[in-house]
Amino acid sequence: MTNEREISLTEAIREAIVEEMERDESVYALGICIQAGTFPHTKGLYDQFGAKRVVDTPLAEPGIVGCAMGSAQEGLRPIVDFMYAGFSYFAGSEVFLQASQYHFMHGSQLPLPMVMMGACGVGRRVANEHATLPYGALIHHPGIKVCMPSTPYDAKGLMKAAIRDNNPVFFLWHINTMMMKGMVPSEDYIVPLGVADVKRQGTDVTVLASGMQVHNALKVAEQLKDEISIEVVDPRSFEPFDCETLLRSIEKTSRLVIVDEDWERAGFAAEVSAQVMEKGYDLLDAPVKRVCHPNMPIPGGYIDVYTMPTPERIEAAIRDVCR
Repeated sequence: MTNEREISLTEAIREAIVEEMERDESVYALGICIQAGTFPHTKGLYDQFGAKRVVDTPLAEPGIVGCAMGSAQEGLRPIVDFMYAGFSYFAGSEVFLQASQYHFMHGSQLPLPMVMMGACGVGRRVANEHATLPYGALIHHPGIKVCMPSTPYDAKGLMKAAIRDNNPVFFLWHINTMMMKGMVPSEDYIVPLGVADVKRQGTDVTVLASGMQVHNALKVAEQLKDEISIEVVDPRSFEPFDCETLLRSIEKTSRLVIVDEDWERAGFAAEVSAQVMEKGYDLLDAPVKRVCHPNMPIPGGYIDVYTMPTPERIEAAIRDVCR
């Protein structure tokens, strides 16, 4: 029988890291202030595993990723903690061009098992590089896998899958979900990369959402349950992307709203819209509707609540496609 406990999303991430470090001595973590456990997911790792496996680094993202790449080439499995995922842009060449394309450029002969992780998302008034969600840029560069959990169960399972994968994986989590709690098995399990999950069944419209926006979509679905039947699909992985699960949902509902906290122009929502148009045009009874962050820098202070996707904007989009 599965032994489940209620823990937070960051506790689930930490549990996955600890279990994988105990299982495999080649797994180690590195990052800025990681020994201090600045975020809950790294708290106590240094005390448990020591300086050789929990490595503090200088404030130099290109060097951090370069070190991780070198150690992965030598058979280790590094976990790079950026703290905030937007800081990965400071290591743009290493992340987007070198790590992502290493396996391909070496004729698929040399694996590069490394995880990069960080918090992201709008709604905490942190602005700009602290809030930026880099998955739109990441999936544009072939070779890197990208995932984001919306629940503690998915967080632990995806992190374990990411650590065990022989390719570079970027593991994101939304900062507003960090302390959300959910039931998580104590037994070993993984959530495969590239497999979406239907978080709520419905028949009138499909809403594709990730991270914090899954919870906003579920909130709207509950509010409108007596009026519109809403199916909520969580991709969990942006790359590889499970388009088949999405198309099966659209076959049932015939309508699609994509909620994407990234920028609207050339983002994940635009890519999914194109794939649905190419592979499932005849399934649609209405144009695909996107609810995204507008094409402007993420503002600081309290202004960000006026630019991010909200339950009100999601509801308006749903009503629009269901007219």
